[in-house]
Amino acid sequence: MAPPIHAFASTGAQADDAAAQGSANANNGGWSGSGEFGFAAARGNSRTDNINAKLGLSQENELWKNNFFLNGMRSKGEVKVVDSSGATISQFSTTANRYDTGASVGYKLDPRSYIVGAVRYEHDDFGANRWQGIVSVGYGFIALKTDRSELSFEIGPGFKRYRPADATVTINNVSTKIHQETQSEGVARGLINYKYRLTDNTTFEDTFLMEAGSKNKYYQNDIGLSVSMTKKMALKLGYQLRYNSNVQPGTKKTDTLTTTNLVYNF
Repeated sequence: MAPPIHAFASTGAQADDAAAQGSANANNGGWSGSGEFGFAAARGNSRTDNINAKLGLSQENELWKNNFFLNGMRSKGEVKVVDSSGATISQFSTTANRYDTGASVGYKLDPRSYIVGAVRYEHDDFGANRWQGIVSVGYGFIALKTDRSELSFEIGPGFKRYRPADATVTINNVSTKIHQETQSEGVARGLINYKYRLTDNTTFEDTFLMEAGSKNKYYQNDIGLSVSMTKKMALKLGYQLRYNSNVQPGTKKTDTLTTTNLVYNF
């Protein structure tokens, strides 16, 4: 059986959209961006609210390879707490509150290699570190770039400051949080970014970040699969894993986050 005529029309339209998008990026200096938003609420036997949002901007032309991002996530749910009388009650309270932002500026030495400077800051009320910030410089290399795929690497030294999460100790049978001192150390920063367009409207991306020092080693991996519905709109399934080697007693070293978001590309 011959393929339906509308299948050819759809493929041709998607190709035209991709060409138009590439032309638009060339006209604005190579800038492009996307915003993501996801929200979920449950009522009834359980009560939870979850929201996450992301903003990303990137520029690539003959001289520059730049990126900027801003992410936020907040969640509320019913938790069991002990009141002043010693009774256990349910309370609707914040269970996750995190945001991170960063940018990198890369100056191309040739079509494949570039010098890059990067900054990143993260705040997490419930993570292994209350906050962490890093500045770094390094060398980047675009190992692969075709119409369907791209693979790039970055490596270099950096300086990191962070404050570990408060430690919880029991004093006179009362749990007390102890403020931790800010830590500083030199780190090695590495970044691997891979993109692959599976079909005309489906894209896979994997980004691995390493910030490794003698006191703490931080690893983060973000996997995303997006399916375009129109030229501007897409649905994206994301999975993030974050790992800290040095944490307070009672704090897990690994955090994961799974999201299903609506994406707007611009």
